[in-house]
Amino acid sequence: MSQVYAVDMDLDEQRAGPLAASTGFEPAEPLWQRVPTRMPDGRPVSDFMMLIPRLRQQPPHILQRTLREIDGVLTRYRSVVLFADLNLKINTLWVSVRPVPGICLELPAAVKLCVPEAVLIGQPRPQRTWRRR
Repeated sequence: MSQVYAVDMDLDEQRAGPLAASTGFEPAEPLWQRVPTRMPDGRPVSDFMMLIPRLRQQPPHILQRTLREIDGVLTRYRSVVLFADLNLKINTLWVSVRPVPGICLELPAAVKLCVPEAVLIGQPRPQRTWRRR
């Protein structure tokens, strides 16, 4: 059984902690079936994924503290967070957000401040094709 924390926030929802909204431990549908892809006006949403190494192997009190920290960050950004999924089986945090310039760097940076071991997953920089003489 997969341990997944997920929340699908209504666009108007301003309640307490996103991860606190749904802390189920049941198998979930695949992420691609649950993640919002478009805003109501048709614009695509933005998203990012973070890896939190060894999170599921942490003692329960450390795990709960980490969840509270992430939940606090997501709550502070609730005006832009549309969906969040913390998958303990693979130690990843997926967040879908409104298409706001810079939010996919600002929000992960805020998570990293609270959870230093969290790493943003992204494309590597392209290699230079020229050589310096």
